Amino acid sequence: MMALGRIGRAALAGLLLAIGAAGLIGCEKGAPSGGGGSGGAGGSAGNDESIKVGHYASITGSEATFGQSTDNGIKLAVEERNAAGGVKGRQIKLITYDNQGKQQETTTVVTRLVQQDKVVALLGEVASSRSMAGGPIAQKAGVPMITPSSTNPDVTAIGDMIFRVCFIDPFQGYVGAKFAKDNLGKTRAATLYNRAQAYSDGLNNNFIESFQEMGGTVVTQQAYGDGDNDFSAQLAAIKEANVEFIYVPGYYTEVVNIAKQARKLGLNIPLIGGDGWDSEELKNAGDALDGCYFSNHYAKEDTRPEVQEFIKKYTAKFDSEPDGLAALGYDAARLLFDAMDKAPSLDGQALAAQIAKTKGFAGVTGRITIDADRNANKDAVVLEITNGVPKYVATVPAPTE
Repeated sequence: MMALGRIGRAALAGLLLAIGAAGLIGCEKGAPSGGGGSGGAGGSAGNDESIKVGHYASITGSEATFGQSTDNGIKLAVEERNAAGGVKGRQIKLITYDNQGKQQETTTVVTRLVQQDKVVALLGEVASSRSMAGGPIAQKAGVPMITPSSTNPDVTAIGDMIFRVCFIDPFQGYVGAKFAKDNLGKTRAATLYNRAQAYSDGLNNNFIESFQEMGGTVVTQQAYGDGDNDFSAQLAAIKEANVEFIYVPGYYTEVVNIAKQARKLGLNIPLIGGDGWDSEELKNAGDALDGCYFSNHYAKEDTRPEVQEFIKKYTAKFDSEPDGLAALGYDAARLLFDAMDKAPSLDGQALAAQIAKTKGFAGVTGRITIDADRNANKDAVVLEITNGVPKYVATVPAPTE
């Protein structure tokens, strides 16, 4: 580093002004163990006056598109809010840390956000397992946390500081079962799920329960573990069972390989899954996923102004169309800012109490009402894949309260 004595007074003043300006729009760097961070759009307020909001996500790792899309949606919401004057006259400073898709890294970065960065609220995670790693830290610290898309019911059961803007898996399992039975006329199913993943294991059970209640039969359940990429033995057993479709409640990283291997075995029946499929990486399956379906949080074909305006703004900023994860990140951030506006203070308890009062919030992913268990009561859509592109086919209404 250059010694200060070698910089002239005028040059030093200019340097300090440049550093100050960069600080308003710059990035939080150096998350532990290789994680990274990104700052939201700044404004006239200095860093000491800004309101810090944390986001933890899988920016890298096997499910990186989840974290990247969510972070983009949150960034867009922060940018819009700051351009409109921020919250309570102060700018929002977004601090995003990459947990690399790892449980241990999640606890590290969430602890940093809470203890070192002293954020007033947290957004995250996509994966239910990682939300269940970060949630207890937020709960203990009294920092409200809103997960955009963790659907396992156990996430919000952590405590009264933990919320979500997505539907939960008991409903999502019902959606898959109802669509298969009523829309496709299928009655014989197999399931293929990740036994090591809270999301996949829970959604598998939810689907089976709903499908059997509707009179369907689950002929066989086949399981795999984290990191597996050869599903031929499980698929061979499913083929032998003579079923009409396979329910695959996993992530896009797995379903692409499952679809390709199923077709190679001559197993040409529909695959049906959940929102964990939602990624542009589905195109890597080629035509192997044609005629397959998954439940999701929004459809780009929805003509509501909230949807079409969001798609327009997101596409202009990021040069790609938003997936459901981006929409949920955007909704989670905007709902948080709405609660911040209305809360008497940004104290954790006051802010959490205001989030809990949310009723009929007009989100991109639907009207969001937070129920007594801090979950979002909202409809689901079902999308069909053609040439790697999901298209809207049906809506399944949320259960009435």
